[in-house]
Amino acid sequence: MEHIYPVVEKVGRAQKEQFLKQKAKVIWLTGLSGAGKSTIGLALEQELFKRGFFSQILDGDNIRAGINKNLSFTLQDRLENIRRISEVCKLYINSGIITISCFISPTHNDRQMARSIIGQEDFLEVFVNAPIEICEKRDIKGLYAKARRGEIKNFTGIDAPFEIPENPFLVLNTQEKTIDETVNELIDKILPLIQG
Repeated sequence: MEHIYPVVEKVGRAQKEQFLKQKAKVIWLTGLSGAGKSTIGLALEQELFKRGFFSQILDGDNIRAGINKNLSFTLQDRLENIRRISEVCKLYINSGIITISCFISPTHNDRQMARSIIGQEDFLEVFVNAPIEICEKRDIKGLYAKARRGEIKNFTGIDAPFEIPENPFLVLNTQEKTIDETVNELIDKILPLIQG
């Protein structure tokens, strides 16, 4: 059903961006569990704050603890998870806020849906690339081990696929670089797009 309430904004996005002295974008970090998405996202948020930018980080922990706590990990619920996250990102963008989204979002379809909701010009897809062997070594929650024992079904990289992004905005190889090097590479790439 189409919503019946008109969307009325008294203060538009451009005014909010001018007030915050920045351009809003969604930095969408995608990759396997353990690739470093949330670690990079948190470090990026801190670095942006030091430089005077206002941002918000979204990841599986803060989203599934609240807005998406009623969703499971079925294919249908995973898609709904990404849809809701994308709608939240769109609200942040319209508020002039730089949004850092850290989600496996394993399929081209997931990421294309997010891009279409958020808007092509505002969606910066960043592939956080690390081999599964490295991701398993970094796995402090033991999720890969549980998936290999069959205790977790449809785990991305084990019994569910991860489709590598075809034309990402940026590829970050976290096996080869430190967090600081990775965040600096990301900052250098996004800075021209977020400066007010």
